[in-house]
Amino acid sequence: MTVYGKLRVVLLAFAVLAVSMACPAFAKSKKVRVYTGKPAKYVFLFIGDGLGLPQRMATESYLGKKMMIDKMPAQGLTTTYAADRFITGSAAAGTAIACAQKTNIGMLGMRPDQRHVKSVAEIARDMGKKVGIVSSVSIDHATPAAFYAHVPARGQYYDIDVALSESNFDFFGGGGLKDPANKRDNAANYRGNALDLIKKAGYRVVTEKDEFMSLKPSDGKVIAWNSWLQDSKALPYAMDMRPQDITLPEFTEKAIEMLDNSKGFFLMVEGGKIDWACHANDAAAFIQNTIAFDDAVSRAVRFAEKHPEETLIVVTGDHECGGLTLGFAGTKYQSYFNALKPQGISFQQFTDEVVKLWKEENPDQGFESFQPTITHYFGLKFEGDPKNDPMVVKDYQLAMLEQAYSRSMKGEEVKADDEMYNLYGGYDPLTVTITHVLNNNAGLGWTSFKHTGVPISTSAMGVGSSVFEGYYDNTDVALKLMSVLGVKARVHKAGLDSVKFAAN
Repeated sequence: MTVYGKLRVVLLAFAVLAVSMACPAFAKSKKVRVYTGKPAKYVFLFIGDGLGLPQRMATESYLGKKMMIDKMPAQGLTTTYAADRFITGSAAAGTAIACAQKTNIGMLGMRPDQRHVKSVAEIARDMGKKVGIVSSVSIDHATPAAFYAHVPARGQYYDIDVALSESNFDFFGGGGLKDPANKRDNAANYRGNALDLIKKAGYRVVTEKDEFMSLKPSDGKVIAWNSWLQDSKALPYAMDMRPQDITLPEFTEKAIEMLDNSKGFFLMVEGGKIDWACHANDAAAFIQNTIAFDDAVSRAVRFAEKHPEETLIVVTGDHECGGLTLGFAGTKYQSYFNALKPQGISFQQFTDEVVKLWKEENPDQGFESFQPTITHYFGLKFEGDPKNDPMVVKDYQLAMLEQAYSRSMKGEEVKADDEMYNLYGGYDPLTVTITHVLNNNAGLGWTSFKHTGVPISTSAMGVGSSVFEGYYDNTDVALKLMSVLGVKARVHKAGLDSVKFAAN
């Protein structure tokens, strides 16, 4: 073969590879390994939004011990791509995990052609099991909504809230509702305030911790959220919570109590603010939220220990977020996870309260006057030898902080198409620069303010857990869950075609 001919073969091979990578949904043709034994009575699914392998490893290194999720006997790797994009979003990934269906970015509970597909939670409900949905972000956000809503755009919060009212699920807990009154004016079919529809459907609405903790199964269907919703109707970051706030582990434990019954239940719990902290490149915040998420899993493990022959627990993620690297050029091969421990509040609270108040009261003060505030909340020092102390700010970092301080004091907003976006994302310039400096000095790096396409880890224990070992797609998570519930699912290239309940 001539050199030219060899070159054509190589180029053709690269072209085929490029097409298969750009359109991965059409490349899948394999048999999914599913469970065929006695169905589980209780099924837990935990989804760490944005929880990739680096986030897991960073949290364990920070703690100095293994988390519960990494002690589970079954460990697998899961691919995450969407139908129309290699790097997925939470709606497409949530639909894949909930419904065994690849779909387009932004779609919930439907195929790319907008044909509705049933979720594993809806299947469990139709089998007579109780169903619960818990999330640390708004309960109508993409991941929780994928289990009960069927809309072409995840921003149709009103329609999602209406779908919640019609779901006949038994327990919703965590964050609140983003648009029950349809203020966005994007409803497909407005039918009045969605919260009123939820109440008419028989849900008891609870927002105070004392009332929440006293709930009993006899109280019936419940939707509960924390009284303080910090940002976008979500729970506060774990590190910002007060004693009167309801934590993700507490929501999980109460859901278990409310759902337990003779026919069993399906419970999905999302650690949504892991993702939000990673979008903002705040390592301490995502680590504390991952710890809370792992604690929530531990509540399910305690239940499983009482029902070892009847329970399955699966822990997965929808995608990695932030392009987190466990290693930074400035620290070479060294890591200093303890450098993250002095940080006392999240980027969100620091921006919303500390920076805001400073701008109001000290608009003409220079950066030097603000340095003690940074030291107080993040532990960074502006005196000392950076070679011997990772908490000491280096000269180039000081210049970065001074520039960011100036931008924040001027109220500059950085948008997605701005050339400064790669420095600050859409966040307060000063706050995100502080977390970057702290995280870099700890030996962590960030490459993005968005999701990435790397595979994520899936863990499992209990009935049928061995089928979650290996390397498989996120749609297979749903098929494996269905099989453990005792459901025979038929799948074709367009997605889940039909389900058949096996005899329990």
